[in-house]
Amino acid sequence: MIRIPFNRPVIVGREMDYVAAAVAGGHASGDGPFTRRAQTMLEQRYAVQRALLTTSCTAALELAALLCDLGPGDEVILPSFTFVSTANAVVRCGATPVFVDIRPDTLNIDETRIAAAITPRTRAIFPVHYAGIACEMDAIMDIAARHDLLVVEDAAQAIESRYKDRYLATIGHLGCFSFHETKNVSCGEGGALLINDPALESRAEIVREKGTDRSAFLRGQVDKYTWVDVGSSFLPSDMLAAYLTGQLEHVADITARRGALHARYASRLAPLEAAGHIRLPRTPPHRTPNHHLFYLLTANLAERSALIGHLKEAGIHAVFHYIPLHSAPFARSLGIPPAVLPVTDDTSDRLVRLPMHLDLTTADVDTVADAVIGFYAEQGA
Repeated sequence: MIRIPFNRPVIVGREMDYVAAAVAGGHASGDGPFTRRAQTMLEQRYAVQRALLTTSCTAALELAALLCDLGPGDEVILPSFTFVSTANAVVRCGATPVFVDIRPDTLNIDETRIAAAITPRTRAIFPVHYAGIACEMDAIMDIAARHDLLVVEDAAQAIESRYKDRYLATIGHLGCFSFHETKNVSCGEGGALLINDPALESRAEIVREKGTDRSAFLRGQVDKYTWVDVGSSFLPSDMLAAYLTGQLEHVADITARRGALHARYASRLAPLEAAGHIRLPRTPPHRTPNHHLFYLLTANLAERSALIGHLKEAGIHAVFHYIPLHSAPFARSLGIPPAVLPVTDDTSDRLVRLPMHLDLTTADVDTVADAVIGFYAEQGA
């Protein structure tokens, strides 16, 4: 029986009051009062011109790909070590993902390998901020500027994280957040697109509103709305936005609490790292993490599998990810050229994610740490 789950959604404030208010207010569909409230909160906290809520980070990425005008023959550079949504957004437009290896310290895209992957067909770079640790954004933005490329930050795991003095998702031309139940701030399923390039704002509103100028109509800027562009229904219901509003009101507290849990894990497991048995997360200079997840790297795949099994027997749910996208069957079916990405392949075989959520107590973290320490003791470590 699982006693310590990998994740558990937690109510932190007035989420249920706001959901009830959304229902009572008579506007349950998208772009209601709570949608506007949540978007304003995002715009003000992260100092962006426009934030648009979406049904998921997947939807935000797909909206971003449409705004990049991707199409057949175009290429987008991204890491293979990411969730499938990053690549799917590219593929759905008919473009081709070009996979680049990751850095061994942050597990983010290796910025020193991006330039070599650029061809005349390259249109954009989609960096992914793994575990809420920032990619090397100065270098990435410099490369993009020199080659006239758009940058879409996949910040699904990175709300509240910063690179130098800037929040992630606000540095590239577009940025995407996730509010899935496993994320720091959640409404079950949800996301947001942050628009940092004013030239993309007007079209983003249209594409998000099913390709119509309905938003302009509601503002009284046109006397009727009609189909003016490609688009889809990316809007979440106002009830989800209401729940999200209750979470956003406590985003600083959530981040601080996760930081305390992360620090406890790191402190308890540091001796194992010092002894050379595992490797813990790295945070290079100029980065402020949001403590989205806590992972460790084992020696090899067999050890990783054994450790996860050991934790399961102790009632602890730990997981691994990702299966590298460059080796996935669908990538082969698309005819994507095979990639040699040794750091990605090695990391994928060795990474273990430990439970991380606001319901965890210090005692729970100690129980997990004790189980990990016990596993290596049994191995004669």
